[in-house]
Amino acid sequence: MEWLHILWVVLGIGLMLLLNIKWNINAMLALLLAALFIGFLEGSSPLDLLDTILNGFGSTLGSLAIIVVFGAVIGKLMVESGAAHQIAKTLIDKFGVKFVKFAMVIVGAVFGLAIFYEVAFIILAPLLISVAVEAKIPFLKLAIPAVAAATTTHSLFPPQPGPVALVDAYGADTGMVYILAIIVAIITIAVTGWVLPKFLGNLDRPIPKLLRAENPVDEAEMPSFAISLFVPLIPAIILISATIANIWLTEGTIAHEWVNFLGSSPVAVTIAMIGAFYFYGVRPKRGMRPTRGIAWAMSGFDDAVKGIAMVVMIIGAGGALKQVIIDSGIGDYIGSLMTASSISPYIMAWLITVLIRLATGQGVVSAITAAGIIAAALMDPATGQLVGVNPALLVIATATGSNTLTHVNDASFWLFKGYFDLSVKDTLKTWGLLQLCNSLVGLAVVMLLSLFIG
Repeated sequence: MEWLHILWVVLGIGLMLLLNIKWNINAMLALLLAALFIGFLEGSSPLDLLDTILNGFGSTLGSLAIIVVFGAVIGKLMVESGAAHQIAKTLIDKFGVKFVKFAMVIVGAVFGLAIFYEVAFIILAPLLISVAVEAKIPFLKLAIPAVAAATTTHSLFPPQPGPVALVDAYGADTGMVYILAIIVAIITIAVTGWVLPKFLGNLDRPIPKLLRAENPVDEAEMPSFAISLFVPLIPAIILISATIANIWLTEGTIAHEWVNFLGSSPVAVTIAMIGAFYFYGVRPKRGMRPTRGIAWAMSGFDDAVKGIAMVVMIIGAGGALKQVIIDSGIGDYIGSLMTASSISPYIMAWLITVLIRLATGQGVVSAITAAGIIAAALMDPATGQLVGVNPALLVIATATGSNTLTHVNDASFWLFKGYFDLSVKDTLKTWGLLQLCNSLVGLAVVMLLSLFIG
């Protein structure tokens, strides 16, 4: 009766959507009620279920809370200081309205490749809004292709943790993964960014409150373009520098410890926030007094925290639901079902990853779990090599599966919803479909390439 695991999860997610969409129950409450519902149907004892929910809530916020909150502060200060407007204006002046979408796709792709996804999204969001306002186009027409670019590069390319783990699991050549991933990424972003929006109907939505400038700044008081762009790039600079430094550093040394401390995502975002305080608040000498600049920065800090608080709580509740689902063992059950199939290894790797991602809401977890299942099924015990497949293509097939349709158990879903002030229905329509399109197109390109390179 292991199939009941899937039924309970489906019923629980259906309950959450019904509570939120039909009866307008707050998403945090709906998620927690769904977690309780699934847990009791799974037969968990009340105290064990409580521990699972608290662990899921706490572990999710433990890894994301600082990033989300401090990232929101950076975004708010970018907007209020005019830095986001300065970047938007410069991009439009250089590229023109006609090519500004292409420019934002490049920005999204670079951010997704260079830094952790949550950091990339939080920094990208205010830029998208400012560029859309300056260009006088609906912000979702920019958000969909730019976010598609960020999620695609994040899921396909090392040094992001998912692709690195897949390269190791399948024994793939990193250079070949990069070459093939570039082909997949270009086609995927082109389809998701330019073709998909044509089928989504009216994308005009009000400018989100969190990313709206309350007190517009005169252009003379705005930071320069270089400074405006430097601050949001600080996390990328730090994280990339740490990755490069680790090539030569010896693990266990003081230098290695400090580099990896500074190169951790929460610390990198904290440094960027301090940079925003200085470059957006103190350095312009608002009112000709540095203390006035600090007061302005702290006011922006307070506003950002208040604006993002509910999003943080919803992400934590989503983590609680995720943990209940993971503890149900649904991932292992899905994997055992699929390994008995005779379909193409690439499709099998993609499908296992998609199903685990849908069930758990975890991109890296779904990729690593699927890789363990697929590698065990395809590995020749005598040689330790995969049989009948191209390892690099298998990496990409699994990675595209991890970059697929997500819903209420995924923190990124709530980030997209919260930052862009959308309903759950609209978030499923935009975020959900762009992720599904990413994944399907990626798989299609992998299957096409497999005809030529195995």
